[in-house]
Amino acid sequence: MNIHEYQAKELFAKHGLAVAPGTAGSSVEAVTETLAKMPEGPLVVKAQIHAGGRGKGTFTDGFQGGVKIASNKKEAEELAKKMLGNTLVTKQTGPQGKQVNTIYFTKACDIEKEYYLAILMDRATSQPVIIASTEGGVDIETVAEETPEKIIKIHVDPLMGIQGYQARQVAFGLGFSGDQVKQMIKLLGGLYNLFWEKDCSMLEINPLVTTAEGQILCLDAKVNFDANALYRQPDIMELRDITEEDPKEVEASKYDLNYIALDGNIACMVNGAGLAMATMDIIKHFGGSPANFLDVGGGAKEEQVTAAFKIILSDPAVKGVLVNIFGGIMQCDIIAKGIVEAAKNVNIEVPLVVRLEGTNVAEGKKILTESGLAITSADSLSDAAEKIVDLAGTEA
Repeated sequence: MNIHEYQAKELFAKHGLAVAPGTAGSSVEAVTETLAKMPEGPLVVKAQIHAGGRGKGTFTDGFQGGVKIASNKKEAEELAKKMLGNTLVTKQTGPQGKQVNTIYFTKACDIEKEYYLAILMDRATSQPVIIASTEGGVDIETVAEETPEKIIKIHVDPLMGIQGYQARQVAFGLGFSGDQVKQMIKLLGGLYNLFWEKDCSMLEINPLVTTAEGQILCLDAKVNFDANALYRQPDIMELRDITEEDPKEVEASKYDLNYIALDGNIACMVNGAGLAMATMDIIKHFGGSPANFLDVGGGAKEEQVTAAFKIILSDPAVKGVLVNIFGGIMQCDIIAKGIVEAAKNVNIEVPLVVRLEGTNVAEGKKILTESGLAITSADSLSDAAEKIVDLAGTEA
């Protein structure tokens, strides 16, 4: 789960991390009230969306940049009004962009140098890893490709936590000395505690800056949380902004369905993440393009299957549906009943191919046969994929 920058900064402040004073507003009235609380002087005006590249983005009305520097409060308010409710397109949003519903104001600071700092989970070692670089304010992927020697990587033993010598290693590696070493050690300790206590999957500060006064500040903040651990983080769940998510994915989460929208035209409903991946692969193999990843799980109820069917059919890009069920824990007759129930509530106007195998497969096939629905049966996964690609192509 992602959160906005202003929410991340609030979390940072609670954990003792140095951030510039800031506040957010989600309406014209709130913006005016928010600015009244800010100190006089230059302010940074930031559009809040779940995507990077805001500063170089373009609004759909032609207004350039989702991050602006205003010389005073009046100018900041004018900039905010141009952004609020507007749609910002960045390299990460896709051409459709994202609507800006919140504006974040921070006090501008005199930047001396920019750095990069992040903590994330290293899947290869199953340990948190600290990544730091003297090259901040740019894509870390570019730094890794062009000047990898400028990247510091330190793994942290989760049983031990971050050690003082590791924090000093990062501080010295970034070229800090004197009081700034102490600041960096404190910052890293607070950052790691936040990462561990709140079940984060990634914390990124880009840029981390030093000011003319010698202070180290978190100028930007990006935080991702482990979705599997959110059940024990109710305070983090309150930060969720569903307007930033695909409505279909939000609806799927209500039924504990694992759904991810894709840009193809063949919808998939499968039980098991591995089988779902294999199903998408074989659709591509036969020249098709999957419209989603949808795992109904091993113990889905009829209600969940019905909901899943409604969700995938709500996508206007869908030209065909492939249901691929291997009945182990999940029973084929439950899936069949769900399909029939969904058909009663949703007008199915696209080809439907069903491949059932496993527990209660005979009962499941009987339910589908006697339903009167226009269903194309398949004997194997390859047979199912080939049929739906052909039918969806004809439908398109």
